[in-house]
Amino acid sequence: MSDRSGIFAGDDPFAIARSWLAEAEAAELNDANAIALATVDAEGLPNVRMVLLKEIEPGAFVFYTNYTSAKARELDGAGKAAFVLHWKSLRRQIRVRGNISREEGPQADAYFASRSLKSRLGAWASAQSQPLSSRAALMAEVARVTAKHGPNPKRPPFWGGYRLAPVEIEFWADGPFRLHDRFRWRRETPDAAWQIQRLSP
Repeated sequence: MSDRSGIFAGDDPFAIARSWLAEAEAAELNDANAIALATVDAEGLPNVRMVLLKEIEPGAFVFYTNYTSAKARELDGAGKAAFVLHWKSLRRQIRVRGNISREEGPQADAYFASRSLKSRLGAWASAQSQPLSSRAALMAEVARVTAKHGPNPKRPPFWGGYRLAPVEIEFWADGPFRLHDRFRWRRETPDAAWQIQRLSP
């Protein structure tokens, strides 16, 4: 596409996304990899929350969570999700929609092992999304799992990754007079070729 140049140039949307994220990591104050992850429940009611994107693979985006959480139940139930990365510092965003699968193997183990000890113990202690009587009760559970699992806890069986294989990615950059630049990459399935269109702002 002749006018897809500069920050939009390239034949690989995942490479473009990695490039934009790298720029954001140098410009954003906190959590440049924060995504607003959207899911739907069994009744089709939408839900959205902030999650940290941990990897942009050659064909997918990966994040991690507790498999007993509301988000995990919704991800598993629908098998689809969407998210947006928005960077105020760059005046850009990336919107992604696609199919969801779990990452429960060595990659999830390696990422869990790379987290701080307190984060690993917190993953064991928190029954994410479930009612909690008090903060004191949570801290008591942290103490209990610390005594049980010691200084090198393994990944809990109820905690792991999700991989979003997109069928649609939109790159958006702010333009003068609200005449923004938008390019949508779309494919019928995660194995199909991308079709790219410029969209009106």
